[in-house]
Amino acid sequence: MQAEEYDKVRVDIKGVRYEGVMMPSQTDSIVLKLKNGYNIGLKRESASITMLEKKDGGKPSKEPVSAGKKKGKLPSISILSTGGTIASKIDYRTGAVTSQFSADDILRAIPELEEIANYNCRMIYSILSENMRPSYWVELARAVYEEIKNGAEGIIITHGTDTMMYTAAALSFMMETPVPIVLVGSQRSADRPSSDNAMNAICAASVAVSDIAEVCVVMHGGTSDDFCYIHRGTKVRKMHTSRRDAFQSINTKPIGRVEYPSREIKTLSSYVKRGEKKLAIHDKLESRCALLKYVTGASSESLLFHSGSGYKGIIIEGTGLGHVSTEWVPVIKTTVDAGIPVVITSQCINGRVCDRVYDTGRDMLKAGAIEGEDMLSEVALVKLMWVLGQTQDIENVKKLMHTNIAGEITRSTCIS
Repeated sequence: MQAEEYDKVRVDIKGVRYEGVMMPSQTDSIVLKLKNGYNIGLKRESASITMLEKKDGGKPSKEPVSAGKKKGKLPSISILSTGGTIASKIDYRTGAVTSQFSADDILRAIPELEEIANYNCRMIYSILSENMRPSYWVELARAVYEEIKNGAEGIIITHGTDTMMYTAAALSFMMETPVPIVLVGSQRSADRPSSDNAMNAICAASVAVSDIAEVCVVMHGGTSDDFCYIHRGTKVRKMHTSRRDAFQSINTKPIGRVEYPSREIKTLSSYVKRGEKKLAIHDKLESRCALLKYVTGASSESLLFHSGSGYKGIIIEGTGLGHVSTEWVPVIKTTVDAGIPVVITSQCINGRVCDRVYDTGRDMLKAGAIEGEDMLSEVALVKLMWVLGQTQDIENVKKLMHTNIAGEITRSTCIS
């Protein structure tokens, strides 16, 4: 019997014997996943292949997982796929990671998910997250709204990790939800030995059927495969380029953690419970907003450029408590007087803006700058887009920016 993809085989080549599972290959080489989880490539013409075991259960089926496999007592969850590493694999022609999987493919690759819920799979996009944009957030929010309206008891959104926090913030402001909306990704693609995709997806599904009716991000909480954190969508940031535990809650504790493999959820802070809110969507955004980072010696010309180039709102990431040089203050006033709100955040990860301590900060407030409280700069940017979608009045903008809409502002930033 000829060996096929996902069969367990023995390969003898030049006196060395390997055993493992045959993986998909887009070249003439044999790609073998060894018992230790690592993949190796072997020249097919020099190899002798012996079939050891058919792995039909691990081979992707052409039949959609979402069809004909419902289990009556399990909740109904919708998986909306946007791409990213969790829906990617190695392209063996180039060595690069590309988006090649759909939500259905993820279910086939992680059969444990079917113990948790019944799923309806829907691909919204198949992109790496650097290609996400505000108009896509709106389409995604509308898809989420539609799924919940049609009976979904929870939503899982697979997403690339690099911009996941932007999308999570956008959905947090746009959606009022009676059910969990969970964003999940992975730092390493499914066919890497250290992939975090399976554990993250299983933990995300556990949260999607839970009582936590908020927009949240579920990702690895440590370096081992033992738990995931549940982060509020407006308080999370990716803090490392490649570690599996890259995501952290900032200026607050996580909502909770999901133990693995037990899937037990332990809550760490208060949250909105399932059914407390009625489903609603507020999906108007003003995408013409900019985030400027103040650095030592930076010229105010950058603010002048943006205020004169059609931008409707500006976030300035200032120093420490939220300062810029005195040269910027008159330009802030000119910008605000032109009806363009200017919000000040801090380059610091933790803590909150306070422009009442030093003269520069007081001058900035007199010029009309709006303090960004303890919001992350990217969250403040997304919130300003959302606020300007609701109102253009500068006083109403200021009021809404100071209002805690979706847990983006904490009363105290002293976290024990």
